[in-house]
Amino acid sequence: MAVTVRIPTTLRPMTGGVAQVQVEGTNLGEVIDNLEAAHPGFRERLLDEAGELRKFVNLFVADDDVRYLDGLKTPVPAGETVSIIPAVAGG
Repeated sequence: MAVTVRIPTTLRPMTGGVAQVQVEGTNLGEVIDNLEAAHPGFRERLLDEAGELRKFVNLFVADDDVRYLDGLKTPVPAGETVSIIPAVAGG
């Protein structure tokens, strides 16, 4: 069963303007891999050169920030929602 990935406005051009997509994956790393396969360009936006989450992108499984869970190994149960939230800074 698939999981839902919520796409922020700034990244929607990669999904043809769609706000939510369905992909397979049992953990966050698999979800990102399958998101990249379906919509190329996401991996470089979400992960750095070392394959770690970029500092200016926050990923949530349900309402939990994956940085405080298991990062890319965070389990994503079938039917769950993954939200991509770009960090916002200002002054």
